[in-house]
Amino acid sequence: MDKPTSSTIQRRLKRTALAFSVSVAFGHAAPALAQTAAAHAHDQAAADAVEIQPMQPAAPNMVASPVPPLTDADRNAVFHGGHMHDMGDAEINYLVLFDKLEWQHTGGGNALNWEGTAWVGGDIDRLWIRSEGKRTGQGLEAAEVQALWGHAISPWWDVVGGVRHDFKPGRSQTWAAFGLQGLALYNFEAEATAYVGQAGQTAARLEAKYELLITNRLVLQPTAEINIYGKNDASRGIGAGLSSTSLGLRLRYELDRQFAPYIGVNWDRSYGNTARFAEQEGQRRSEVSFVAGVRAWF
Repeated sequence: MDKPTSSTIQRRLKRTALAFSVSVAFGHAAPALAQTAAAHAHDQAAADAVEIQPMQPAAPNMVASPVPPLTDADRNAVFHGGHMHDMGDAEINYLVLFDKLEWQHTGGGNALNWEGTAWVGGDIDRLWIRSEGKRTGQGLEAAEVQALWGHAISPWWDVVGGVRHDFKPGRSQTWAAFGLQGLALYNFEAEATAYVGQAGQTAARLEAKYELLITNRLVLQPTAEINIYGKNDASRGIGAGLSSTSLGLRLRYELDRQFAPYIGVNWDRSYGNTARFAEQEGQRRSEVSFVAGVRAWF
């Protein structure tokens, strides 16, 4: 729309004055017509006299961010130096876990079985203690303790090394131990440990477990263990090669996060010369047992 000039505004004001004069001259003949014309002309002149200002763009809405920008101090408080080792072991923590503390019932009788882990240390370096064993009506059938130093090589994996001592079966013996432990794909807890005995024996053990949450408190835990030995040891009932496997399935209910009773089933099987030695002692190659116990940690 073009801006009106001063001459145009003057002509319109003259028309307004003329209309007012006509209204006065005719008096009562056309008062309404004159008033309407005068009002219209006045409004039009006022509108034309207003200078049209160009439109200005609307100011953008300035919304303050609820999260302040990261600073170097924030980054240094979480991670610094570019190496995981720089995090240090400023705090010393510990955990004691009895993953299996159970009564077993099999065709050959009842037994008490345990398996536990404890650690103390920081984020990078820790002392790990492992223990497992089995006691039957005839006494202690198997028992071992491992003391391992663990060093984190990633957020999910530790390298471990130390010693293992077997109290049973047979006479006691000590092994050097080294291996790897951590979380594999899909949160499988895995341990792979190799052993060298004091008389030149060699062995390896693979363990895996998984926790399937049925509800927030009901947890199904499958487990697996494989034992392999380098040579025969008849005094301990151990044969070379694949010696034994153990598969378990346990269902626990966490009354408290630190205390959970469970029931389940376990299948143990021996192979090769280990199975032959077991049969010579009146034991079975394969045995299924029903278990009931508790899982606790502190």
